[in-house]
Amino acid sequence: MKFCRIDDLPPYVFATVDQLKRELRREGRDVIDLGFGNPDIPSPAVAVEKLREAALNPRNHRYSVSRGIEQLRRAVAERYERSFGVVLDPETQVASTIGAKEGLAHLMWVLVEGGDTVVVPTPAYPIHRVAPRLAGATVVSPAAEGGVDAIAEAVRTARPKVVLVSYPHNPTTAVATAAGMQRLVDLAREHDFLLVHDFAYADVAFDGHRPPSLLAADGAGECAIELYSLTKSFSMAGWRVGFVLGRADVVGALAKLKSYLDYGTFQPIQIASTVTLREAHDYPSEVCEIYRSRRDALISGLARAGWPVEPPRGTMFVWAPLPERFRALGSLELALRLAREAGVAVSPGIGFGEGGDGHVRFALVENEQRIGQATRAIRKLLAH
Repeated sequence: MKFCRIDDLPPYVFATVDQLKRELRREGRDVIDLGFGNPDIPSPAVAVEKLREAALNPRNHRYSVSRGIEQLRRAVAERYERSFGVVLDPETQVASTIGAKEGLAHLMWVLVEGGDTVVVPTPAYPIHRVAPRLAGATVVSPAAEGGVDAIAEAVRTARPKVVLVSYPHNPTTAVATAAGMQRLVDLAREHDFLLVHDFAYADVAFDGHRPPSLLAADGAGECAIELYSLTKSFSMAGWRVGFVLGRADVVGALAKLKSYLDYGTFQPIQIASTVTLREAHDYPSEVCEIYRSRRDALISGLARAGWPVEPPRGTMFVWAPLPERFRALGSLELALRLAREAGVAVSPGIGFGEGGDGHVRFALVENEQRIGQATRAIRKLLAH
């Protein structure tokens, strides 16, 4: 039987490494998982306590609203003004989503259809490439390393309806400047496309870098949408709280679609998230410091192993070029060897699309001791 849309999706190569990881663990092997970017840092205590309190109130067990409760939308608008200098109308420019991935997938449903083109630089987080395809659009993928210049060239030839970007970038960890964001907005206004920015790592940056919001650029209100999430900033991955913000008619269109599809996130989660946004202002900085310490431990450990890697300035990942002697293997085979011979699981770059095969991605989801154990095992492998 052919399954509409699903059969045409590219193979999910991460499953190959994940399957090997499970097999090794069943054999009793200790596998240090630096592949899946699943935050291990606890959520804020105030979030957990407010969730408990709200869940005990039976009035919160009923259906909620698909675009998010008013106080949650106001709370994220307050954070945007405080952190990024962006003023948003919580009634018309903010919609809550069941995580950023759900928001992006359904956003594509209201923006594109068969015959439309979406520009997504490659390599890219898989949902960035898949969501437009599920909506029927054609994806054009300039090289991510080409930055705005590569996007501009793709726009001139492909005439897209949407351009999807993300900074700090997963998996390459590339960061953007305010000037770069302004160039993207100017390009969108000139060529009449909608600019969508996945701002998942808005608060995870190092060495003095402060990621700019796309919505802070002049003219962004005319052509831009941003996705924000509590997943990384507040280490609330399983809570599934995200937002689509920006151009009012687009936000309204998504809210209308979602009114047919869901009743929003469980209301106690929305209430707890509201309190978190208003009371846990410093928590993202605490989370970021943990990731910085882990980044430094991984970078220094890899250097001692003879695998020098440039420290990333953003995200919870390290994007590592394959060591020269392993480049002919490709990223998937190296990832499998790291799992089998070093007991370290990483994500093969080929899983992020064209241009990713020369790298593997490390996720900073283990403490410094475990990261040190991983790099010592990698050092033994590279020494042979």
